[in-house]
Amino acid sequence: MAITFSSHIVLLILFHFLFTVQCSMSPDFQALLSFKTASDTSKKLSTWNTTTDPCTWDGVSCIRNRVSRLVLENLDLQGSIEPLTSLTQLRVLSLKGNRFSGQVPSLSNFTSLKLLFLSHNHFTGEFPSNVSSLFRLNRLDLSNNNFSGEIPATVNRLTHLLTLRLNENQFTGVIPEINLPGLQDFNVSGNHLSGEIPKTLSGFSESSFGRNPFLCGAPLEKCEAEPKKPGSEGAIASPLVPTVSSSPSTMPTTTTTPKSKSHEKRASKMNPVVLLAIIVGDVLVLGIVCALLYCYFWKNYSSKSKERKGLKLFESEKIVYSSSPYPAQGGFERGKMVFFEGEKRFELEDLLRASAEMLGKGGFGTAYKAVLDDGNVVAVKRLKDAQIAGKREFEQHMEVLGRIRHPNVVSLRAYYFAREEKLLVYDFMPNATLFWLLHGNRGPGRSPLDWTTRLKIVAGAARGVAFIHNSCKSLKLTHGNIKSTNILLDKEGNARVSDFGLSIFTGPSPNGNRSNGYRAPEAIDGRKQSQKSDVYSFGVLLLEVLTGKCPSAVDNGGSGYGGGVMDLPRWVQSVVREEWTAEVFDLELMRYKDIEEEMVGLLQIAMSCTAAAPDQRPRMFHVVKMIEDLRGVEVSPCHDTLDSVSESPSLSEDACGGTS
Repeated sequence: MAITFSSHIVLLILFHFLFTVQCSMSPDFQALLSFKTASDTSKKLSTWNTTTDPCTWDGVSCIRNRVSRLVLENLDLQGSIEPLTSLTQLRVLSLKGNRFSGQVPSLSNFTSLKLLFLSHNHFTGEFPSNVSSLFRLNRLDLSNNNFSGEIPATVNRLTHLLTLRLNENQFTGVIPEINLPGLQDFNVSGNHLSGEIPKTLSGFSESSFGRNPFLCGAPLEKCEAEPKKPGSEGAIASPLVPTVSSSPSTMPTTTTTPKSKSHEKRASKMNPVVLLAIIVGDVLVLGIVCALLYCYFWKNYSSKSKERKGLKLFESEKIVYSSSPYPAQGGFERGKMVFFEGEKRFELEDLLRASAEMLGKGGFGTAYKAVLDDGNVVAVKRLKDAQIAGKREFEQHMEVLGRIRHPNVVSLRAYYFAREEKLLVYDFMPNATLFWLLHGNRGPGRSPLDWTTRLKIVAGAARGVAFIHNSCKSLKLTHGNIKSTNILLDKEGNARVSDFGLSIFTGPSPNGNRSNGYRAPEAIDGRKQSQKSDVYSFGVLLLEVLTGKCPSAVDNGGSGYGGGVMDLPRWVQSVVREEWTAEVFDLELMRYKDIEEEMVGLLQIAMSCTAAAPDQRPRMFHVVKMIEDLRGVEVSPCHDTLDSVSESPSLSEDACGGTS
């Protein structure tokens, strides 16, 4: 027994020795330790020790035992980053919010670097010269430091650059002609730059150039013939003080007319205080007159504008809502409003009188916001080019859709059927769509969609789609048009799935290519939508949430994916195959801590949903469970009944018997 125990001890010691040797043999191990010794005076890097694998240290990620990602933000690190320059396989380096100082050392070894964030430090010196050789760089953030000198024109060598932030530094001189077609985020505000803004950068917002008092040109004020330069203010003579030569011999001889002499005489006699009072008085009088005219004309214009707008909306919506519901000719059946749950809330005439606002156009028609006379607000969708076999089939299908009630599904309240017009009335959702939250107002001033909210939205949307799939087993209902514009948010911020169950009315037509980028491979060639194709579309939606990329962007040449035509799932798969998963994620998510495991987990769910073979994709019920398992997301009230619709209090198998 003693021998066995001793042998175990020896093996443990040997294992520990071999592991320490292996770590010490890592090409990047010593560099990281040297960096920690020099920079971590506050002892924040507590997991960085010689007894553990450096690839498990906080902020360190590796590929094939080489450091590929180093994210050390807001850790009060200081000194120089020189020891890190030997990490030749780095792809992401983020040192934001520390106290690093001095000049940035040569970064020419970082040939694989794609993301470089050095903002909110104390770096000095000129623009790092070697940065221009990092040809793979996508994001460069040097903001909130003490860099000085001029911005070099060599930044044009960074042909893959998407972000260039140099704001809040001490840069001087003119902005060079920067011609980077992929540049999305540009900011040089808060420097000492001068001259005219290059036309290639005039498309960025005014905030990108603010607090540079000597800059001019679009989007700032138009440049004068001779733009102001730093230090030239004192050379401008006051118009109220005559210019006097220092020597009578150098005074120029000019011919003065009697008129100019009398003008000079009056000007010399006029007290500057009186002149200033006259100018101020004129300005005040002019301001009062302008204000009165503005109020008078604006009141008339506003009232007339409202009348014209209301008339225009009424005329256009009358066509939309009625489409000859009261035909003068015989042989036509007058349509009627049909309400669910036995409650009749308004007549068709109420819709005709309602003020209307177009919300958007989709694959199944145009949606409108209608405000009724009693103040109620509804959403009305006009089905356009719907291929409906007959009134009975339409009514039976609407009966099925109208009985679906779930907290994550937009409820269908009523419908209208006439020979030439079909309208669907839904609950109105007052907040934005997932599409707008992800892609709207990209650029300076945007409020990014945080990770917790993204996860909550996709969890709610998954529950809604799963309930639709299980709401009528005999029909196997499908959504048929899952995309980010059809994920709406109610007043509490909960996800609501809209536009469901309408793909049955779409036949082989140009609309068959609707929502390109979301459709499953088997559905693109005109085959009927299925629940498995819904799962594929939902997987693309998850990838859209994770990457921040719009799936439909590939229709414009795929510029959002580094060039070439490639759909979002294939692009993600190609990146993951290269074992560089972190490059997939939306950069707006990099600011959030301790979410990598959840993002990778959601990425795996999305990739399983977008499997090429339909039978390899999970059911939506299982997708819900996997998403909820990521972070103990609150379980849906009907989580246990998704597989058994007969237990649902809002719908039973009897509801779909008529359409089987």
